[in-house]
Amino acid sequence: MNFLFSFFGKGGGGAPRLTCVEGRQLQTYTTQLLAGYHNNYIRKFQSVSSLTVVIHPPLLSALLTNSARFSDFTAVRMGLKSFVEVPPESHFPLENLPYGVFRLQSGSEARPAVAIGDHVLDLSIIASAGLFHGPILENSDCFNQPNLNKFLELGRPAWKEARATLQKLLSATEQTLRDNATLREKALVPMDKVQMLLPVSVGDYTDFFSSMHHAKNCGTIFRGPETAINPNWYHLPIAYHGRASSIVISGTNIIRPRGQGHPTGNSPPYFGPSRKLDFELEMAAVVGPGNELGKPVDVNEAADHIFGLVLMNDWSARDIQAWEYLPLGPFLGKNFGTTISPWIVTLDALEPFSCDAPKQNPPPLPYLAEKISKNYDICLEVLIKPAGQEDSHVVTRSNFNHLYWTINQQLAHHTINGCNLRPGDLFGTGTISGPEPESFGCLLELSWNGQKSLPLGGTTRKFLEDGDEVTFTGVCKGNGYNVGFGTCTGKILPSLS
Repeated sequence: MNFLFSFFGKGGGGAPRLTCVEGRQLQTYTTQLLAGYHNNYIRKFQSVSSLTVVIHPPLLSALLTNSARFSDFTAVRMGLKSFVEVPPESHFPLENLPYGVFRLQSGSEARPAVAIGDHVLDLSIIASAGLFHGPILENSDCFNQPNLNKFLELGRPAWKEARATLQKLLSATEQTLRDNATLREKALVPMDKVQMLLPVSVGDYTDFFSSMHHAKNCGTIFRGPETAINPNWYHLPIAYHGRASSIVISGTNIIRPRGQGHPTGNSPPYFGPSRKLDFELEMAAVVGPGNELGKPVDVNEAADHIFGLVLMNDWSARDIQAWEYLPLGPFLGKNFGTTISPWIVTLDALEPFSCDAPKQNPPPLPYLAEKISKNYDICLEVLIKPAGQEDSHVVTRSNFNHLYWTINQQLAHHTINGCNLRPGDLFGTGTISGPEPESFGCLLELSWNGQKSLPLGGTTRKFLEDGDEVTFTGVCKGNGYNVGFGTCTGKILPSLS
């Protein structure tokens, strides 16, 4: 990752300030802090890997300098190198190491893993070999579990300890696993030989409504532009409680739901298969340590309760939803299926791609006011492969950074009344739409509730038809490497008679 910094003015007290010309606005440190940290950071990075580094964004978020010494300054971060082959376009380099749960296709118990290139690293094998030497994980059985819940419960110190151990173990210069053929063969399994499972046991699932563009579009469709966004939306992250039992792993087929729809004229309500089946482009935060009942989580400590993110498709039956949602909100139009991607990308892996969250106006109430309010630059795409076709077609390009309410604010609001969260709980962001039509995050918006047809390689869609397959992808683009989420896929099957 290359950063070119240039002098652009004086900060408080006469200290120079810098900005990254690639677009990341940097905070300001004093020249004295730079003098104290500069050489230390060079020595640290040169000693632990093959990096040629002066600055690492997760560790030094700002760089101040004396303009006489550094009028222009370049900090270079080379990609981390693993002994495991990582294809150039892989979502899973050494910088990522997302967590999931798998079993061998030949049949075995569920096992925690991290992804590296086109392989999974079996963490139960690594733990049994005694390769977790840190004080938290050395005697823990968290990687001998059928899900990641116990590991999540240990909190950020354990997550950082595991990440440091695994990055070292998989690095090109570390002999322990690289030169032990027997252990390597047991621990590293090709992805095409495994079946991915839900990474956590989900106790509770909450779905938020955090994209201003999505809220505005939906409100305009159903209420008109004058009252598109309700006044309360700008003061709190709106959400509803979803159904955890119908959360499924990527690749699971979704059966078209049946239910009631709006009546026509004086006729009874329609009943039958949904005629307006839709996808919703979302991501979901995975809760780590929970909180005690009655004890809210401070918004500035919320990140310590969030392990990472997954892609999420919160399938929606728009006709069922429109008829049932007053006065209590979504029910059968939403709870028939929610698909998540198998790999949880940690906040530590996402940190180099953090960016400023949108300015909130009016300012949030004090319990939602973050000292540092940030999102992540995650490029998102939705592809549809129409029934009977071989090719998929991109219908949406959006970005996680379009969220108005941050995941930290979502968690803090969720607990402000004393609600207790538990390890493995999920909260979805809500549909992530951008300002342009090509960034709308669902067919409700793309077709403007069926008023327009979406061209798909010789056919068209207003809503999903039986046999259609929907795929989400998400990736952060580094310089020469990716930190990605893989895919989140589901295919629509006909309604049961």
